[in-house]
Amino acid sequence: MYQPMSFDHALPDPDRHAAFYDGVVPKRALAWVVDTIFVTLIVAVVTLFTAFTALFFLPLLWLTVGFVYRWVTLSGRSATWGMRLLGIEFLDRTGMRFDAGTAFAHTLGYTLSMAFVLPQVISVGLMCLSQRGQGLSDMLLGSVAINRAG
Repeated sequence: MYQPMSFDHALPDPDRHAAFYDGVVPKRALAWVVDTIFVTLIVAVVTLFTAFTALFFLPLLWLTVGFVYRWVTLSGRSATWGMRLLGIEFLDRTGMRFDAGTAFAHTLGYTLSMAFVLPQVISVGLMCLSQRGQGLSDMLLGSVAINRAG
């Protein structure tokens, strides 16, 4: 008889392997600030190269650059540049680094939660209160942010 596979065992247990989760939530907050600075710099450069015509569609440009930045960096090494700087990375529900599809889904969830206040407040609350420090997108995908090994 087929039994569905449980992936809970694939992720580090927060009780037995607490070091993977120590300080991750504040690191995620700082990484978000660093990533926002990177996205701002990229948008500024694009705006300069368009002779400032990008100012006419700045919100769309910001959204697009932020989405692509997050998706590409998460696809590459399962961490944005800010996360790499602070020594954290994402693992999917199987304990593996993000592939392009998972990075896209996580980025889409993040972008949608940032578009509305209530989902963002819920996400931050979940990060602060959940045992593994998972936000809303993490909970939906079964992913976690952990301290990078080595």
